[in-house]
Amino acid sequence: MPDVAKKPTACLALADGTIFYGQGFGATGERIAELCFNTAMTGYQEIMTDPSYAGQIVTFTFPHIGNVGVNPEDDETGDPVAEGLVVKWDPTEPSNWRSAEKLDEWLARRGRVGVGGIDTRRLTRAIRQQGAPHVALAHDPDGNFDVEALVKAARGFPGLVGLDLAKDVTCSQSYRWDEMRWAWPDGFPKVENPKFKVVAIDYGAKRNILRCLASVGCDVTVLPASATKDDVLALNPDGLFLSNGPGDPAATGEYAVPMIKGVLESSDIPVFGICLGHQMLALALGANTVKMNHGHHGANHPVKDIETGKVEITSMNHGFTVDSQTLPKGVIETHVSLFDGSNCGIRMTDRPVFSVQYHPEASPGPQDSFYLFERFAEAMTARLETSASA
Repeated sequence: MPDVAKKPTACLALADGTIFYGQGFGATGERIAELCFNTAMTGYQEIMTDPSYAGQIVTFTFPHIGNVGVNPEDDETGDPVAEGLVVKWDPTEPSNWRSAEKLDEWLARRGRVGVGGIDTRRLTRAIRQQGAPHVALAHDPDGNFDVEALVKAARGFPGLVGLDLAKDVTCSQSYRWDEMRWAWPDGFPKVENPKFKVVAIDYGAKRNILRCLASVGCDVTVLPASATKDDVLALNPDGLFLSNGPGDPAATGEYAVPMIKGVLESSDIPVFGICLGHQMLALALGANTVKMNHGHHGANHPVKDIETGKVEITSMNHGFTVDSQTLPKGVIETHVSLFDGSNCGIRMTDRPVFSVQYHPEASPGPQDSFYLFERFAEAMTARLETSASA
């Protein structure tokens, strides 16, 4: 636990003027971002490297952050994307056989700021009550803070509405992916004899999503977020996957929606979307998206499959949602959040085109929703069999 007698070495300033002091770790300096909270009890490394957290600082409601260290296998992308993290207790010495590095050293090396000793319950209540606030987080080992300047910087943050962040986290060029989900004792095996050619659009794709696709027999080619309809169809895929990602879906949709519409109009291939990909598909089909008060971030979110009645415990990370009241004819809602009733899934009624708001690949989180990757594979199998018999 933090030593309250220590001089504060970190300061978190909210745009409303609220100030939290604590002990800094990781990199020094200042970070300006939107503040969210995550309720997951595991997977802080995966969360920090999830590209969906671009432009955000994460408050962890679970106090034991850093206790298992970090390791190269659990990165969801090459570097941390979240700007920083806020925790209750200072990170402890790691105790895990897979640990290769301490969290604070990893953050310092990757240029990300952390602060411990914060009343995260109070902070979480503030986020729920006022919405995801704009904040400035500063780490100075000497404890020198210009509080007025930090509050001003927080107030000057433009926010995520209208911001296209997918362009900042997407890949710069296409690449192939053949690594499957982690398995004891060999780690990540390679897919052998893949059955399907899949194009995955990278709006900020997590690695475990690509691994889940490979694990159901997909030979995956990843294309940048700016890929066009012609780029996709030139690869003659059996299916199109739309990945997760950060920012305002309406902003990313300016170039993503025409591509998706073009593929739907020019091809009958199955389409599967997750998170931002779900929102991109909804926009392409004619629905709208809206900013949420504080979003959904965690690994314990109950979602109901309306069509089967099954309840899944899911991993979530989103600050925008699809407005189900704007779904056009021929598109139905398939999943809803049991926390607040917000939309968590859609599908077209006349073809294998579907998406979910949550993260079926987990990492971190439960594995209740892996079946969605199997559903995508089944749709591609059915199409191939129909083509073969025609």
